[in-house]
Amino acid sequence: METEVQAPSHSALRPWLIALGLWLAMAAVTSIALWHLRREAVESQARELGLLSLALTDAIDRGLRGADEGLHAMRADLAERHLPVSGDDASRSLHVRAGLMPLVQTLWLVDRQGRVMAASDATPAPDLSTFSPPLDKLPADAASLSRPFGDVHGKGTLVAMAIPFEAGAGTAGGWMLAAMPASTLLGAFGAALPSADARMWVVRADGARLAGTNVQAHRLDEAGLATRLANRPSVEVRKFRDGSENMVGLHTVPHYDVKVVVSRDLASVLMAWRQMVEVAGTGLALLLAIMAAAVYFVQLADRRRTEAQRALQAQVSRAGKLESLGTLAGGVAHDFNNVLAGIIGFGEMAQDAAPAGSAQARHLGKVLQAAMRGKALVERILAFSRGGARMSTVFELEPVVEEVLTLLSASLRSGIVLERALEAQGARLRGDPTQAFEAVMNLCTNAMQAMPDGGMLSVHLARLQMAEPRVLSHTRLAAGDYVTLAVSDQGGGITPEVMDHLFEPFFTTRAAQSGSGLGLAVVFGVVAEFGGAIDVKSSPGQGARFTLYLPECREGLEAVEPGAEQALAGAGQRLLVVDDEPELVALAEEMLKGLGYAPVCYTDPTAALQALNDDPHGFAAVITDEVMPHLSGTQLTEALRQHSDLPVLMVSGYGGPLLAQRAAIAGVTRLLSKPLQRADLSRALAELFR
Repeated sequence: METEVQAPSHSALRPWLIALGLWLAMAAVTSIALWHLRREAVESQARELGLLSLALTDAIDRGLRGADEGLHAMRADLAERHLPVSGDDASRSLHVRAGLMPLVQTLWLVDRQGRVMAASDATPAPDLSTFSPPLDKLPADAASLSRPFGDVHGKGTLVAMAIPFEAGAGTAGGWMLAAMPASTLLGAFGAALPSADARMWVVRADGARLAGTNVQAHRLDEAGLATRLANRPSVEVRKFRDGSENMVGLHTVPHYDVKVVVSRDLASVLMAWRQMVEVAGTGLALLLAIMAAAVYFVQLADRRRTEAQRALQAQVSRAGKLESLGTLAGGVAHDFNNVLAGIIGFGEMAQDAAPAGSAQARHLGKVLQAAMRGKALVERILAFSRGGARMSTVFELEPVVEEVLTLLSASLRSGIVLERALEAQGARLRGDPTQAFEAVMNLCTNAMQAMPDGGMLSVHLARLQMAEPRVLSHTRLAAGDYVTLAVSDQGGGITPEVMDHLFEPFFTTRAAQSGSGLGLAVVFGVVAEFGGAIDVKSSPGQGARFTLYLPECREGLEAVEPGAEQALAGAGQRLLVVDDEPELVALAEEMLKGLGYAPVCYTDPTAALQALNDDPHGFAAVITDEVMPHLSGTQLTEALRQHSDLPVLMVSGYGGPLLAQRAAIAGVTRLLSKPLQRADLSRALAELFR
């Protein structure tokens, strides 16, 4: 018992575990993809910073080399005495040369004691002790850079370059200085990397910062900064003292031993990636919710499907049982109809031969009366088994229902109230209107019998468009347009045990009240004959509701030709008669001769077809049975229709389900049911020859 309880829980838990596993796999794949995207973003920014740092380093190197070359050119002129070392001439010459050097703002000639010998303008020269490498140790072919110093004239921060010149021309030697705005060392940094989080600074080998942008004051001293920058890779991720992580690119201007540092805030670099992470996280959360909802609805649909399968299995079981009973009833009815046909036919001829008013005529009348009751019983059985030879015509259903309700209104028991809602005016069906009348009457009668103490009898007629197939209580309903007839009562309801046998012939819960058990069986057969479906909703103590779904017909109503009554006697027309029962063939031959026709009779349908093929114009009409060995009546008609439009009258005791439709498709002109009375045959033949 414990295993039986646990199995459903495991089965119900399995979809959730599968969904969770799929989501975890998706989350893992997404995480790996995001990790790769982060690495690619960092590597891409590292390459960008490295290239930018290298380009800025190259630009600074070219600028410093330009100033260096200009100073060496001045030293050469000084050695050749083309440049004076003092006086107004020297100042004017320096002013001219400063204008010719692109990055240089001011030029000085300073002796070894630091005194200015000549200058291009009035800007004070920087302190010689601020240069690195120290000027007293500077080789002749090297240059030294000063710390940034302020311009007293408000022209910004300057950085000076110095080279030595030798004694001569009335001087003991000294240094040539060229001042450049510190901002020129930044080059095109702002245009190349305009982000607010981008930083750049230019640092001497001893840690002195020459220029920078977006750079906060260092907490390290210059010696410590120089050590930090000594052996760094060109690009790395570093955590600054303000807590931020930064991408740092580092390159060196080798001839002047200057470091160029470019950095970006890693959070800004990864901003797009972080947004992608947020989107992915939201997507995963949404996916988890969707998968949970999907599992829930799948399980809900599975439960509904299981319930529908149970209902369908019950419906198939009921339908199979009813079909088997219908086949059995149809077979019995067929044989019984052949017996009744002989009784009625020969009985009518015997009655014609008996003296009027005699006991023999009276006895034969009783025989025919009993035979007609048997015929009515067989017709009810055939209605259940869907095998009656009924006519098929187009008719409106609402007038039929109105006729039933009018008859019921005149005979309602005290306490029963009839409620009607007929909302399908003009709705048409194809079939036998008599069958439709009988089905409606049986449903209403059954509803009234279910309310012995009175109640509400409701009849509702409407149109319905069914978009998808449905499984009903006892049948399956296909998609299409239907006319629905619902009959409801307020009786004691139907128990599940009774529901299983509801439409079985001769099953009744009112045996004590002389219930025949054929009423609902006939309703079921009529609905099936129309190609419709039936649904029953009920529970004990809650009444019952029977709903018929009948396919709506879009064809026009068949017009009835007005005219005078035609003579019912024949005029010697030659008729071909086919039936596998020799007694019925003999009966038909004698009856037709009495009606004024010339019958040619066959018990073998194959021989009859050969006779028609040999002489297609030798007969005025064909009268045939349906159920015959080797060749049925509909097959015989189909073969005949290949080369002839001869009228065909089919007379059948039982032809199987949907006989009227099959007969119409085969080309049968008129369909009659056995046992056949002489008057019915006479009228049918007269209509054929009209």
